[in-house]
Amino acid sequence: MISSNRAVTLCGTRLSGCQHVCAFVDSRDEQYRILNPFFQEGIEAGEEIVTIVETGFQAEHLQRMRAGGVAVDAAIAAGQLKLLTSNETYLKDRVFVVERMYALLEEALQNAAQGPRGAVRAYGDMDWVLRNLTTTDELMAYEARVNLLTPQYECTLLCVYDINQCSGQLVADILATHSHVILGGKVQENPYFVEPLAYLKRVLRRKYPAPIQKSSRA
Repeated sequence: MISSNRAVTLCGTRLSGCQHVCAFVDSRDEQYRILNPFFQEGIEAGEEIVTIVETGFQAEHLQRMRAGGVAVDAAIAAGQLKLLTSNETYLKDRVFVVERMYALLEEALQNAAQGPRGAVRAYGDMDWVLRNLTTTDELMAYEARVNLLTPQYECTLLCVYDINQCSGQLVADILATHSHVILGGKVQENPYFVEPLAYLKRVLRRKYPAPIQKSSRA
């Protein structure tokens, strides 16, 4: 059962309920100023913390967390903090598959719901996107489908994007698929959020546009 009393603080703002949040950052320092208080609050609340970072970045990720006051080692030892990589998740077998990633996330949320911790804070570092995907349509379809999961579980899902690497189209898609947005170090409910099924239809129309009708002359 989803608890209305669960609170999450991001950038000094207290949010309630379940959220799917996108954060636009322009540096690693800004990124971890957002992340570390979010992680530590979750640890102190007894929640499960799942972090997904680009393969090869694990050591720096943990170092930045420790430097920011996160009780990393104790949380790992207790099984409360889980560290995954993009190659184990998004890019398993070197390809992004919507159904596979969705099933992986759903399984993690189900396991947490059935376990002693109940609630989950999951973080995905999206640095891998532009380096590995020729199109982001599949990723955005996944991001939209995530919004069908969040109301069912005690969770806050935070996706972090480097604003310097995002095209205008990608920014628009990211905003359309997240209920809350962090920009300039401030979090707010996202006015550009599109309901999941409506957005998925938009992606399908983009992937499979209707053929252009040729005009006939009498």
